[in-house]
Amino acid sequence: MEVIICGALILGVLLYNKTVDGKKFIQDNQAVFQMLKESDYDFLVAAKYGESVDPNVLFNKRIKMAFIVIVVFLFMFLTELSAINIVLSIFVGYLVFKSNYTSLKKYYKKHLHDIDIMLPYYLKGLEILIQHYTVPVALAKSIEDAPDIFKPGLREMIAKIDAGDSSIDPYMEFANDYPVRDSMRMMRLLYRLGLGKQEDKQERLLMFSRTVSNLQAKAREQKYKERLNHMESQTMVMLVATGGGVMVLILISMVYMFANI
Repeated sequence: MEVIICGALILGVLLYNKTVDGKKFIQDNQAVFQMLKESDYDFLVAAKYGESVDPNVLFNKRIKMAFIVIVVFLFMFLTELSAINIVLSIFVGYLVFKSNYTSLKKYYKKHLHDIDIMLPYYLKGLEILIQHYTVPVALAKSIEDAPDIFKPGLREMIAKIDAGDSSIDPYMEFANDYPVRDSMRMMRLLYRLGLGKQEDKQERLLMFSRTVSNLQAKAREQKYKERLNHMESQTMVMLVATGGGVMVLILISMVYMFANI
């Protein structure tokens, strides 16, 4: 224990005096650490925190915390340092490094339901813009009023379209990022809406509008069912609580009556 405390103090002093500059070390080896970065990490950070948090800053904190944990564990095993203990220290540091990503992934999966509800309403606003602009322009103009969780995916999709990708791939990648009800179908319709002659646009837009309206109806129905289920569960809790209370009162009354006989 004394070794751990001394090691932690020494490490703290070195970091405080900038003898060991953890931030500079991470910056100098940024290219190496970027290889450890998950492909969907930036998206998951934006999905949880919006655009108020820089994913690179958060990623560097993960690296720093992992190194601190590895060093602390190495100090713990300093008196009996071996290959197994070194591997164990690195493994624990890796688990700490991965914990933030796992937490973000769980948050995203947990809130897929919210995305499912929001998507039809976003598409309805997009439909109005498409009546006046081309699909790529309408997508760009929709970002400002889009839910925060959609903004990173929209910016990435628009950037690829502006870079000259006229295929369906940017739309499908957006649908993969938001794998909710009918997202694949809606992105295919949106892509087709941007194709063909201008005179065909009205017919395609009408099909897109009908599909969006159906999605909105499903979203409203889902919200109504959830509200109804919530009310039913509350009613059941009240009935059980009331019935239990009545039973307790009856038992108390019976015990009191028998006690007075």
